[in-house]
Amino acid sequence: MNQPFDLWFREVHRDGYAVGVRVTGYPYSGRSRYQKIDVVETALLGKVLLLDGIFMLTEKDEFIYHDMLIHIPLFTHPNPRSVLIIGGGDGGSAREVLRHPTVERVEMVELDEKVVEVCKEHFPALTCALDDPRLTIHYADGIEFVKGKTAEYDAVIVDSTDPIGPALGLFSESFYADCHRALREDGVLSAQIGSPFFDAPDIRDILGNLAASFPIARPYTASVPTYPGGFWAFGFGSKGPDPMAGPDPKRVAAVSGGFQYYNPRIHTASFVLPTYFEEALRA
Repeated sequence: MNQPFDLWFREVHRDGYAVGVRVTGYPYSGRSRYQKIDVVETALLGKVLLLDGIFMLTEKDEFIYHDMLIHIPLFTHPNPRSVLIIGGGDGGSAREVLRHPTVERVEMVELDEKVVEVCKEHFPALTCALDDPRLTIHYADGIEFVKGKTAEYDAVIVDSTDPIGPALGLFSESFYADCHRALREDGVLSAQIGSPFFDAPDIRDILGNLAASFPIARPYTASVPTYPGGFWAFGFGSKGPDPMAGPDPKRVAAVSGGFQYYNPRIHTASFVLPTYFEEALRA
């Protein structure tokens, strides 16, 4: 009896751990000037976006990552009107930012135009806000872009790939200093910074870079099933507002459509860290 064809994709993390999905289709594979881009259909997670063989998002759980990257900083800021997104070519961050009724202007700086093109074709639920008139997309290097900005934004969202290759500078002390200058009074910043279980020493260094510019610099976490370890860390920086104060319930209720992961309890609880992670950050 013939066995069904069984194709799996694996992302290997730190040469000793892998995350795998069973592939049922391969609707896109190509290469831009900067990286290899793949879209695969999977048995359980819907379509998956891969950049250079690394999971960027899945249709099944992208809402967790985007809820936590966006709503923690925007509900911490008292009145976010102008937002800068660095990266985010899949459109998910812009979609969530533009749900906030106070937001008047969003600039998204994406290095790779091909990522946006591919995601518009294959991930329409993520890219649905990219034609919003409040959004301007710049195809440029985010590190260089932010250098020329002073007191222009209420929030900076760093929706980048992992700290390797061209993205390494997005986790540096000098980059965070430039973001601090680009923010207005009460400005806030969020960034994805890695796996608490596997990447704690790197996260400690990244948070040190963030704390060099921001008086409030803290990690927070969320459970993202398809990222290595199933548990992910974000960095939060603030010129003043304290995320532990929690969100204004009226503002949360004003965002239409509700949330699948975020809620006011998650907002504050996400800053409570497992003991092993706290100890690693103190080491």
